[in-house]
Amino acid sequence: MLSGRNRCAETIWKMDNTAASPNAFRMDEQQLQIVFNEMKKRGHDLVGIYHSHPAAPPVPSPLDILYAAYEDVFYIIVSLANQKPAVGCFRIVGKKPYSSPYVVG
Repeated sequence: MLSGRNRCAETIWKMDNTAASPNAFRMDEQQLQIVFNEMKKRGHDLVGIYHSHPAAPPVPSPLDILYAAYEDVFYIIVSLANQKPAVGCFRIVGKKPYSSPYVVG
């Protein structure tokens, strides 16, 4: 997860995958609560959620869309399908993905 202020990511929160699968990801509820508490202490908001697609393009999969729980954050997907990684950034609103520009800096 990514947290920060004014829609700019400042902190990366690496989350454990509790799904016993290389093709799925589920976050632990206790770890989520700890991270959200730490974000609050820093005065941060959740601004993004990132994950990789080892063999698929950097666009939200049907499951990514189905499980997107936050309409006001960015979903960053890194595709590792080719030799050079590719990145996509989306907002998922009403179960529809919308491509968003992003700046890395």
